[in-house]
This record gives sequence, structure tokens and C-alpha cells, in this order.
Amino acid sequence: MSLSRLGAALDALGGLTAPVLAVRPEEATDLGALPRDGTRVVTGFAPLADALRQGGWQVAPNVTGPAGAAVLWWPRARAFGRALVAELAAVVPEGAPLVIDGQKLQGIDPAWRDLRARGEVLAEVTKGHGRTFAIANPGPAAFADWRGTETEVAPGFVTRPGVFSADGVDAGSALLARHLPADLAGAGADLGAGWGWLAAGVLRSPRVTTLDLVEAEAEALACARRNAPDPRARFHWADATRWRPERLLDFVVTNPPFHTGRAADPALGAAFIAAAARMLAPSGRLWLVANRALPYEAPLAAAFAHVERIADEGGFKVFAAARPRQRGVARAPAIRDR
Repeated sequence: MSLSRLGAALDALGGLTAPVLAVRPEEATDLGALPRDGTRVVTGFAPLADALRQGGWQVAPNVTGPAGAAVLWWPRARAFGRALVAELAAVVPEGAPLVIDGQKLQGIDPAWRDLRARGEVLAEVTKGHGRTFAIANPGPAAFADWRGTETEVAPGFVTRPGVFSADGVDAGSALLARHLPADLAGAGADLGAGWGWLAAGVLRSPRVTTLDLVEAEAEALACARRNAPDPRARFHWADATRWRPERLLDFVVTNPPFHTGRAADPALGAAFIAAAARMLAPSGRLWLVANRALPYEAPLAAAFAHVERIADEGGFKVFAAARPRQRGVARAPAIRDR
């Protein structure tokens, strides 16, 4: 059997000194080239963290040291990749390997050019439309200009490299916020809360008693803690499709993600809809925004007895849904427009 690209690079290095940080692998990444003992996987994505823990891996949401070496799977967001390299250079000894793996479609070639200009190249393998390479860590000072910083994208709101909609308020969330009732009340949840802009708007209603912000990405949730500093807000690093509230809720708001990696995955939004129905009280209501092309009408009708499309503009549609169904109840009639 031929070695994987990462395996070939590690062979060329003669192995890595433990503990090894394995940073930001994707869900389909094969970690078999790394020893399970002595490796700590760093991922901010809660569903992957859960799966890795079940598989016996040590998992952390953030880079922490010290470490003997590091392997980084290069992310699509260039600024995020650079910020991660700067963090790793601060916890790995100078001269120790910083191993970078990635696909050409995710920008690994520009990363290769940038990094080989800053550190001695120890190994390189090009294979399968991607590249794995290692440089000797030149030390944190070499990457001082790559350090990730929080950016204020709206008055009182900060984001970080790598989070969804890091450069401003998402248009779908803005549309949903305009169509939420001003008198939202009781206990609610924001599923897929991102960096907290929508939640902060919900918390402007004095009748809201608690709001659970459920977000799978740790970096985004850290921003949400800054952006929604309200004692009624509770923060959960979790898979929104599996998370359960302490008690049934009065309302749910959501702008669900619809991508798994680079591919659109409408089933993910459908899972958010089903989860919302399970966590709502019989009198509870759901407000959801989605890209106009996403086929959420059928999942909504299956999960709720009353569904209304209350807005359709700018490439997005907003739904209000009530009377969450119990399992086994017949489908609702066709969704009606306001």
C-alpha cells in the first residue's frame, strides 16, 4: 500500500516528537499517519470533536502548548491559516517541524510559497491534487504579522479570522432580524448562533427570559460571548442537531448552515428544522431564514402543523412555523405565503 501524502512527509522527517498537535483536520481526514497516543487533535468544530473523542483521540478546541511538533490542515480562509501558523510557532520549539497539508483548491500553493520564505524546508510531498510540506519553526517573531486579531465589523461586534461572515453581518440574518416580532418572550434558542449578531438582537426584548446560543464552531462562539454580554445568554459549543435544552422552549431562531465542506448539503438545514421542532413546547414557534434555492418547505411541513413564508427578498426566504408535530402525525397542508 502506498503511503498517504502526510505519511510520506512524516517518513521523510523521520517522525515527530510528541506531543504532536494535529490542527484543524476536516471530517474526512485520515489521521492514521499520527500516533493516537501522544497526539492532541485541535478542532473548533463540535461534531468532529465529539466523533474524535469517541474514537479515542485527545481533543481540544484551541491551540495550547507546549508541543514537540504540529501538523496543520490548511483552511480555506487564508487569514485563518496564517493566524493558526502564528499560534503554532509560539508553542512548538524553534527548529521543530511545522507540517502543513492541504489541497490546491484550498490555497495550499500560496501557503507553500509564503512559508518557505520564512522557514527552512524540511520535507515536501506533492500528491493527489495537494501538497504536504514541513518547515523548521523559525520562532514566533517570524509570524508576528500573521497573528489573528479581532475585527470590529459593526458597532459593538467583533469577529475573528475563520468564522462565517467574518467581514460583516450576514444578509440572511439581517433579513430574519427585520421580521422577528418585537415582543419575543420566554425561553429561546439561537441554533447556529455564529458570532452572536442575531442573538444580540433577540436579547433586546425585555420579555426574553433566557437565550441559549448553540454554535458548533468554537471561534465563532468565543466572539458571541463578546458580542452578547447579557446575563440571560447561555453559550453552548455543540452540534445544534443533537443539543437538547434543559426544558422545552418558547421559541427558536435560526439561520442554519447549508454547507458540508465545499458542497451544499440541504439535509443539514433539514436536521436543524427537525431539532427545533423537538426542543419546542407545543405552543412554541420557529423563525428560520434560508437561501431561496434551498428546499426546506417539505421538512418544515413535516415538522410543524402551521408554516408561513413571511418574507422573500434578496435571495432569501423567511419562515415562521408553529405547532411542532409529534412523530407519526400526518403532513401539513401546503405552506402558504403571507
